[in-house]
Amino acid sequence: MQNESGQNVDLYIPRKCSWTNRLIRAKDHGSVQLNVANVDPVTGLYTGETTAYALCGYIRDKAEGDMALTALVEASDTKAAATQE
Repeated sequence: MQNESGQNVDLYIPRKCSWTNRLIRAKDHGSVQLNVANVDPVTGLYTGETTAYALCGYIRDKAEGDMALTALVEASDTKAAATQE
């Protein structure tokens, strides 16, 4: 919820799983949020920016967290490469 000046006034803003788009509840203790470093494709050096990915406990419980994170990073990498061309 936002006030009249556009500032968030909620006490808790739930996250969404980057893979399944499920809401991550406050009691989901199996969920993780990972920050993956952005790398310059030409030099291979860290650019100082990161991309955050949130995975819910449901995905991690099914042992698909590694596959989901790999697919998300590859998808964002191909989007970044397409916008640079």
